[in-house]
Amino acid sequence: MAIELSKLKPHPHNSVELEQYSTEGDLAAFWILAIDQLDNLENKTVVDLGSGNGILGLGTAYLGASKVFLIEADEEASLISKQNAEKVNLKLVTEIKTIHALIGNQEIQIPIQSDIVVMNPPWGFQTERADRPLLEFAFSLDATAIYVLHSTKAKHLQAIAKDFGYEGEIVFETDFRLPPIYSHHSKKKTTTDARCWRFYKPGDKKIIESE
Repeated sequence: MAIELSKLKPHPHNSVELEQYSTEGDLAAFWILAIDQLDNLENKTVVDLGSGNGILGLGTAYLGASKVFLIEADEEASLISKQNAEKVNLKLVTEIKTIHALIGNQEIQIPIQSDIVVMNPPWGFQTERADRPLLEFAFSLDATAIYVLHSTKAKHLQAIAKDFGYEGEIVFETDFRLPPIYSHHSKKKTTTDARCWRFYKPGDKKIIESE
């Protein structure tokens, strides 16, 4: 699956304000396999928020998701996600819908119950609280599980989740690579510590912590 995801047309990275850093194919595949192991993607409805080129949502299609919504604010990225969805649909029969919308500023209609939400939102390094509209929208969907990749320094995720009746558990931690795609970057390539959370309704904890 990592190979297939790496073949997708890449994110255009138009906006530093939107903190458009792509999830690489290897990490996306590892993450999606973890989601499948914990929540079984077969016949599930998945919403990918801030979907970029669609790599996460489209990855869930490869593991059996029946419906996938790709929601992206950047017009060119949304177009690319649509092109990638068409490419995936040459191999799979998943129902994939791309939605160009700025979460928090526009009303977004998702007509059916969502099972799983997945997102790598802006972390708020360039624009403070840039992740809040996506997080709040995600929790408002009343999904069974919400997967969020964020900085290990983020301390607000669990508090927001609690306000919406969710609890959280850590799925994995990783180095997230930041290629020098914007003019303010001085290094060729750097990494930052990232953490993947799974937010769930009380009683649906899946990860057993070792003592």
